[in-house]
Amino acid sequence: MNRILPLLDAAAYIRLFHAKTIVLKVSGSILADDRARAALAEDVSLLHHVGIRMVLVHGGGPQLDALAGQLEVPREVVAGRRVTDARTLDLAKMVFRGKLNSDLVTALTAVGVRAVGLSGADGKSILATKRPPRTMRDPSIPGGGEQLVDFGFVGDVDTVDKTLPTLLLDAGMVPVYCSLACTEGGQLLNVNADTIAAKVAVALGAEKLILATSVSGLLEDVNDPRRLVSYGDLGTVEELVRQGAVSGGMLPKLSACTDALKGGVPRVHLIDGTRAHSLLLELFTNEGCGTMLVARREEA
Repeated sequence: MNRILPLLDAAAYIRLFHAKTIVLKVSGSILADDRARAALAEDVSLLHHVGIRMVLVHGGGPQLDALAGQLEVPREVVAGRRVTDARTLDLAKMVFRGKLNSDLVTALTAVGVRAVGLSGADGKSILATKRPPRTMRDPSIPGGGEQLVDFGFVGDVDTVDKTLPTLLLDAGMVPVYCSLACTEGGQLLNVNADTIAAKVAVALGAEKLILATSVSGLLEDVNDPRRLVSYGDLGTVEELVRQGAVSGGMLPKLSACTDALKGGVPRVHLIDGTRAHSLLLELFTNEGCGTMLVARREEA
């Protein structure tokens, strides 16, 4: 009987999420690990086959860094966001739309999922504008760390047309977006994958946005994994940023979480996607395994 109880618990969540949309952002660190990528694909396959509408968005920062290093292309990151010159954009096309998107789609295919690899240019489903120079602040830099930054071929999402992903979902397929969008005129731009995932989640009216990374979730102290914030709201996020407890790559992640929650997504989760079956543990158990964020605790 003890072995049956977890299945009964999971069944309640399956009924709750059946026919709902969940947007899952997969970090490049997960895609770099063959076993982690395959395990995550198995979890997605299970969710897909019990009737949950899954949309995936993936990054690829570590792989882009590695290729840039091999080709001696300089790397510049400010407040967790990459500066993309023309050479770096060409590498991003090769890494994101080529190898990584193909690897993730084939991993899903291997476990019985009909997945379709996409960029924002496909069907003009994600349109962006080239980001103008802006003053950026990184709390991890002493004295406020403000500087004017020209991000190059980096885009800010303007619109998400849900027509294409909805057609694929209705046909029983899983859309898999890489982190490239395009302008109205057809210029490809590098866009933060967390940002794309948040915008897609809002546009599709997703039940959840899940960011699968290589850390256990949102930490009160980045050096102490025991200080995990298992449950919080927008106020929690604002306070941790104000205290300087969050910096680097976590800043754009929390910005995406904030955008999704303010845009009407009820729940946002941060999980360690390198941990076996963390996606199922977060969704189908009461205690979860990462961080769940809501807009306001009292309303939740």
